[in-house]
Amino acid sequence: MAARAFPADEARAIARDFSLAGVPADFIDDPYPYYAALREHDPVHALGPNSWLVTRHEDVLALYREARVSSDKQREFAPKFGAGSPLYEHHTTSLVFSDPPLHTRVRRLLIGALNQRAIARMEAGVRALVDGLLDELLQIDAPDLIDHFAAKIPVEVIGNLLDVPHADRAPLRGWSLAILSALEPAPDAGLLARGNAAVREFCDYLRQLVAERRRSPGDPDVDVLTRLISGETNGERLDETELLHNCIFLLNAGHETTTNLIGNGAHALLTHRDQWRRLLSDPSLLTTAIEELLRFESPLQLNNRLSTAPLRVGAVDIAAGSFLTLCIGSANHDERVFREPARLDVARKPNPHLAFGQGAHACAGMNVARLEARIAFAGLLARCPDLQLSEPPQRDRRVRFRGWRRLPVSVR
Repeated sequence: MAARAFPADEARAIARDFSLAGVPADFIDDPYPYYAALREHDPVHALGPNSWLVTRHEDVLALYREARVSSDKQREFAPKFGAGSPLYEHHTTSLVFSDPPLHTRVRRLLIGALNQRAIARMEAGVRALVDGLLDELLQIDAPDLIDHFAAKIPVEVIGNLLDVPHADRAPLRGWSLAILSALEPAPDAGLLARGNAAVREFCDYLRQLVAERRRSPGDPDVDVLTRLISGETNGERLDETELLHNCIFLLNAGHETTTNLIGNGAHALLTHRDQWRRLLSDPSLLTTAIEELLRFESPLQLNNRLSTAPLRVGAVDIAAGSFLTLCIGSANHDERVFREPARLDVARKPNPHLAFGQGAHACAGMNVARLEARIAFAGLLARCPDLQLSEPPQRDRRVRFRGWRRLPVSVR
């Protein structure tokens, strides 16, 4: 499939004037022509003083592996959220926006709880969850594949990892959406207010849960919250603030990416019926299909770093203290790396996509997300082979995260 492309003169003008703070009206629906213009004409694009957007795969990959960049967001988030605000405290304490030593301690605890043995133990539970959701989906007159399926899977999986009582799980998705939406390039006052309220409410709930778990610990091999409370064998433990915010991070990271992976993937397959039929006839392609769906419509489109020393990115010299926005969505459609990047190919190999990042900050839960997606799509293919869109879907209008708010389908 040929990608929509701008004429050369228009593409140069688009690349010159592009801003994430005020994207064009059609950008959310189809950002890829804009990414292509940037890759071709201004691959390290100035967003403002000492602020750069990086769009080529080679450069994004190099920055993921670069030692002279930081993931710490205190300098960036103080003016955005207000130093001391709940959103500031959360987003500067969680694993994804921290540097060593905090990042090292939290990641080591999480990786130990999400190893291959732990994931293998989860598989039967995820299969049962997906089967139950499909039982319900098949009985609904007008199902929405997001609300009734894609969004429910990660909330239950992360809820199980933290052993959150089922009766307490209803607010989790809403809190997650409110907190993560504040990460948009230019959040308005309403988004910030909802995000701050969600952090406060989530922390209030978690304090009660942590107190209960301290009184009655679970098995640290399967209960991630008990593992985080207990700390490492050398006695290192997270303090209360670190503990609460990294529990929030676990839900947010696991919920957002997996919901969008399943939703984006379903939409891509249902609008590329040849690939849906290909999977129906050869389910062994499901593993490569998940990687292609991650590449084709990456759930996380943007990531950020701060340069800690002068460095060169592409042909541009970057000063120390510069903000770097890594455009994952663009890197995963770079024609220098992916042949016919606008074509969905469930058997694509090799597929060096960057949807889960690289290096020390590669997604700690990537294999949990892969497991959830593989079981979800296997279930849909087996039990809903005639699945199709029933109404025009409604896209999530955020820039950083790519997904759908509603995905109405017919299952019969």
